[in-house]
Amino acid sequence: MFIRDLAQHTDISAHTIRFYEAKGLLPAPQRAANNYRQYTPTDVERIRFIASARSLGFALDDIAEILTARDQGIAPCQRVLDVIRQRLEAIDHRIADLFALRESLAGLHAAGVTLPLDDIQGEHCVCSLLKTYRDTGKITIQREEFSDD
Repeated sequence: MFIRDLAQHTDISAHTIRFYEAKGLLPAPQRAANNYRQYTPTDVERIRFIASARSLGFALDDIAEILTARDQGIAPCQRVLDVIRQRLEAIDHRIADLFALRESLAGLHAAGVTLPLDDIQGEHCVCSLLKTYRDTGKITIQREEFSDD
């Protein structure tokens, strides 16, 4: 089958297939008399594996290592489990970071709605909170005290 057929069977673009070849994830295909690439059903399965692993966030280097082991007749199952565990840890870290970000944004919003909305200079409104947040990591409301004198 030609590259367009492989692309249709796998829902992966011809450009991406060529990229996988260039990265060594897919072995160089045989060439037809007209120099067109020719692929086999084994290539279809390999591309499907690569696409599935990518959709789960596996790095190309990890996929290459897994495929190389398989090509050498070594079961890569432990390596696959290791990558899955690493992905889970990374996702858990991202979730924690997102929760922290959410808390910060909720705090900024709660503090910001109590401040004036017409401060063009941005010194006493929610904009002032944004200016100082990056450096302090805190929501600091500075209210000026005015006397009636």
